[in-house]
Amino acid sequence: MKRKVLALVIPALLAAGAAHAAEIYNKDGNKLDLYGKVDGLHYFSSDSKKDGDQTYLRFGFKGETQINDMLTGYGQWEYNVQANNTETSSDQAWTRLAFAGIKVGDYGSFDYGRNYGVLYDVEGWTDMLPEFGGDSYTYADNFMAGRANGVATYRNSDFFGLVEGLNFALQYQGKNEGQKRAGYQRRHQ
Repeated sequence: MKRKVLALVIPALLAAGAAHAAEIYNKDGNKLDLYGKVDGLHYFSSDSKKDGDQTYLRFGFKGETQINDMLTGYGQWEYNVQANNTETSSDQAWTRLAFAGIKVGDYGSFDYGRNYGVLYDVEGWTDMLPEFGGDSYTYADNFMAGRANGVATYRNSDFFGLVEGLNFALQYQGKNEGQKRAGYQRRHQ
């Protein structure tokens, strides 16, 4: 009996905190994926703001639709729910990503919404740790280095199909108001 329980518990522990995805729909050029993870965390710190339960749930949807031979519409929405707060707390959940865009063949893509800043294209290569990663300059809503509101982004891969591996991006962010400490808010990491 104990071996059967271990056979169930060990894979469950290995999968805890890992991100998972499932294809919900894929037909006639229309695709919708659901992804997410649950992370049970407890910090031990002398800083009372960080000490204690940090458990959260994160999930999102990615979708795209083939409009014609050249045009593809796409979008993504990602949400975070803190499981360590009381029901009356106002810091329980927030939108991490929410953008929509269009791809035009080898000419690139254009999207608008809450998305990663173009500086994260570089930082993303080092932001691989499951916890305590990306602490250099990728604070959310801070200089388009992490996630940012109201960004219009143009991306091009392989320089219009001419030079493999030469990718570039241009991005514009309108004025954001009501930010604290240069946009850094720890709860939105």
